[in-house]
Amino acid sequence: MVQSDGGRRSAKKRAAMLDAAQQLFLADGYERTSIEAIAAGAKVSKRTVYDHFGDKELVYAEVVSRVSADFFATVETAIEEELPDGCDLRAGLLAFVRRVAAGAFSSSDTALRRLGGVWPRFPRSRGETGTTTKELVVHRFARFMADGALAPADPHRVVEHFTALTLLLAMDTLDPAAPDAELDAMLVDGVDAFLRAYT
Repeated sequence: MVQSDGGRRSAKKRAAMLDAAQQLFLADGYERTSIEAIAAGAKVSKRTVYDHFGDKELVYAEVVSRVSADFFATVETAIEEELPDGCDLRAGLLAFVRRVAAGAFSSSDTALRRLGGVWPRFPRSRGETGTTTKELVVHRFARFMADGALAPADPHRVVEHFTALTLLLAMDTLDPAAPDAELDAMLVDGVDAFLRAYT
């Protein structure tokens, strides 16, 4: 279906409002961000923001939803490209966790840490089908177990341990501006500790 000029303009305004809102929520926090500021940042009227979203809480929910969808896409692609069947497990896990962490620790993508706790707590992020990012990772780890690459265990718990040793540890202990080498060393140590436990 071809979108009308009015529809394209409306979609462009909506995207501009969400971009402005995300920047403001990150810079100033939810409480200090106002509809007026969002409107000014998007170069639209307050009425336009209200017409599209209703209130600030719904703007915030939409921003978190968008960030969550971006994170889901990142994890899905990283699984497909870094953890294929038959991959070298250590190299694949390192490439996967580096890829996920790279986006989450860079520039405005720290939204994944700060907006709704989306990163890296997998269950919060969902794809269009309703599948969560955790379910994607659990499914992949279950296949590793079926293939004998990982020791048999509850795949949900295994993913929780993997996440705790890598992404969550980095989030909880490192400043987002920490040197790349420091982040990478933590991820390498986490993957190695995980593999010692499950292989």
